[in-house]
Amino acid sequence: MTNTKDLENVSVSKEEMAQAPVNPTYMGKLLADTANPPSVGDLVEGPVIAIDKKGVFIDLKPYGTGIIFGREYINARDIIRKVNVGDNIAAKVVEISNTDGYVELSLKEAKQALIWNEAEDAIKSKVTFDIPVLEANKGGLLLSWQGIHGFLPASQLKADHYPRVEDGDKDRILEELKKLVGQKLSVTIIGASPKEGKLIFSEKNPETKEKEQAAGKYSVGDEVEGTVTGAVDFGVFIKIEEGLEGLVHISEIDWALVEDPRLLYKVGDKVKVKVIEIKDGKISLSIKALKENPWKEAEKKYKKDDIVKGVVIKFNKHGALASIEEGVAGLVHVSEFGSDIKLREKLELGKIYTFKINLFDAKDQKMALGFVDKK
Repeated sequence: MTNTKDLENVSVSKEEMAQAPVNPTYMGKLLADTANPPSVGDLVEGPVIAIDKKGVFIDLKPYGTGIIFGREYINARDIIRKVNVGDNIAAKVVEISNTDGYVELSLKEAKQALIWNEAEDAIKSKVTFDIPVLEANKGGLLLSWQGIHGFLPASQLKADHYPRVEDGDKDRILEELKKLVGQKLSVTIIGASPKEGKLIFSEKNPETKEKEQAAGKYSVGDEVEGTVTGAVDFGVFIKIEEGLEGLVHISEIDWALVEDPRLLYKVGDKVKVKVIEIKDGKISLSIKALKENPWKEAEKKYKKDDIVKGVVIKFNKHGALASIEEGVAGLVHVSEFGSDIKLREKLELGKIYTFKINLFDAKDQKMALGFVDKK
């Protein structure tokens, strides 16, 4: 290998340039077969015929000799240290002919151009890369590929990594995304913008069609058995088959009030569910749809103005929720008491009181109750 001192003493004659060995690659052959000489911005390739302290000389037959020197030499010095005479290297044309007759080249710009070309090829061929997550923000994750920073939107995460946060709370989404920092994700490049110097990644792109095909095997109304993969405050995730997962929203778990799905289901539990919606490869499921609707039987027993007993099961901003039987509950509105404080003075969670039914709509599962025990 040529050392630095030897390179500094190299001088180049036209005869030596003419006699330098040429081992054309595909790009070099393409260049030689082209009728027109290269233009500014073109990528060219050729063998290194000499290196000295002024620059690197590249044979660009049949168009002459290219040179990397001055600022371009300094910018690419880390690359040039690894280059030897005879090596084929690619460079970008920055000037067709300088005062000495050389084609001025940029190695650094060429490297960047080649990387962007590689990115475009990766988009077309859907190549998968394992890349560690550098940072997280409220919109997604930041990654780096070949020295180029890129963004992975949260919407492009697989179901296993998607932040399962109801109502789109951005602060909670960020908390979930931060858990992925440092982890390696298998991603594809789905967008490249050389002008902005940015890439867009996706974690779910390769499986989208497969997921849609898998979901296509099911229809609304199908009853299947799945495995619980996660329980969160707004529902339960059920794996129906490998690569296909559906959500049972908290409102679809039971006819009775469910406060915390995690108290009812654990990861690994086997659960029978009913498909209630299929959209864009996503499946919505229901557990309560497989149970008898208690409002149907209640419709036969209750009507407006009936006096009933009910147990207070929950307070909310509108008042108190009281259940008159399993799965059938009505609202006692706060306006009856004047304030939330007075309502809570009269009613206690878990206690039974007497109410009058002011509204009973079994079809829409709505019931309004009036407090009778006003002592």
